[in-house]
Amino acid sequence: MRGLFIVFDGIDGCGKSTQLDRSAELLKRDGYSVITTREPGGTVISEKIRSIILSPDNREMTCECELLLYAAARAQHVREKIAPALKQGVMVLCDRFDCATFAYQGFGRNIPFSLLEAINTIAAGGVQPDLTFIFDITVDAAFKRLNAMEKLPDRLESGSREFFSRVAEGYRTLAHRNPEKIVLLNGELPVEKLGDKVFKKIIEAIKLKLQQMI
Repeated sequence: MRGLFIVFDGIDGCGKSTQLDRSAELLKRDGYSVITTREPGGTVISEKIRSIILSPDNREMTCECELLLYAAARAQHVREKIAPALKQGVMVLCDRFDCATFAYQGFGRNIPFSLLEAINTIAAGGVQPDLTFIFDITVDAAFKRLNAMEKLPDRLESGSREFFSRVAEGYRTLAHRNPEKIVLLNGELPVEKLGDKVFKKIIEAIKLKLQQMI
């Protein structure tokens, strides 16, 4: 069968990467073929684009330039890595995907949704997540986590509290609009407890996929 495409998303500092890695290990333990990847990035070309997008040296980047760079990275990522893996029946766990575009560039940057939808349609090439997890945390909690990291913030992480508040609310709105495909979880729960909820949902998605094949 076609592999499952599962996305882990939320504002910077929400813990999505930790949950992605945990889920990947549990799935591999249970014998599933899994790859992990991220956006922007995932391929040599897309990682180069990522470095441009996130570099603090590029603070003068316009919202439109940012959007198109993200779309370019996704177009390469989908066609070179995600789509081929799914065709081979591999489970793809991805750190961010289309929800990030609508949350960050739509709600955060105020770019019209009609434009985002058109550009994402080209970039994603028909590939859509089977399941997206959004880890919801307060902006204060996000800033506390980011400040605790032993690294300089990248261009996106350096955004204002007002910007991250719009993005966080955007994620919540997206989840409420599509509850069948987007799962909104409290990202401030203990890692293990949150991880158990995530893995339960993934197993449910796998079972549903198998039932649809019968």
